Amino acid sequence: MGVAVVRNQVKRRLRHLVRDRLTELPPGSLVVVRALPGAGDADHAQLARDLDAALQRLLGGGAR
Repeated sequence: MGVAVVRNQVKRRLRHLVRDRLTELPPGSLVVVRALPGAGDADHAQLARDLDAALQRLLGGGAR
């Protein structure tokens, strides 16, 4: 697959995952989700785990 195809696939997966988690964020929150280069090799479940861990840290529920 080409670089743009992988980038867009990751973008679609992350958009879907974030949409399912919007209710966890305080009203009026602004969040930027940035995928690192290795995200193209991650499957849907791994992206979900990584996003959940990041949101937990962001919301103060995890160790830093």
